[in-house]
Amino acid sequence: MNHGDHAAHAQHEHAQHQQTQHEHAQHEHHQHHDHQHHAHHGGGGSSWRTAAQATLHCLTGCAVGEVLGLVIGTAFGLHNGTTIVLSVLLAFVFGYALTMRGVLRAGLTFGQAVKVALAADTVSIVVMEVIDNTAMVAVPGAMDAGLGDLLFWGSLAGSLVLAFLVTVPVNRWLIGRGKGHAVVHAYH
Repeated sequence: MNHGDHAAHAQHEHAQHQQTQHEHAQHEHHQHHDHQHHAHHGGGGSSWRTAAQATLHCLTGCAVGEVLGLVIGTAFGLHNGTTIVLSVLLAFVFGYALTMRGVLRAGLTFGQAVKVALAADTVSIVVMEVIDNTAMVAVPGAMDAGLGDLLFWGSLAGSLVLAFLVTVPVNRWLIGRGKGHAVVHAYH
């Protein structure tokens, strides 16, 4: 084998080695991607994490609407029942709006985004609002406390935490069945 043949042979072996390394790296990437995909939709810990993230997302919109409704109702001296209705309505508006904002960015039409938000958040918001408002009404004097009163804000914070804790398992159950926030994940 002359020097030119030897160099060509070495270059060919080097190219084969690089190809093998590239294939190995691709295989590892696919395994990692498959594992991430499985972790996102399957396994125990990850599905709890997904449910917690979905609930936190929902809670953000709900809390904004809830707080705004309670603040408006308390500031204007509205009847407790009216204040709760206002809070619940605003919680739904902000809860849906937050989900719609995300899916509209993914390129859905407004009508499609409304359908996704309704499918993703309705059960979650209903559970959250029932727990949240029941807790607020159950705390003596919380609904009648003023905006400068620690009882009002403490009760509100406690009711939101309680609503979050109750809603996480509900969302986990829904996501496990391809419902609730599982609908939104298709657009991320």
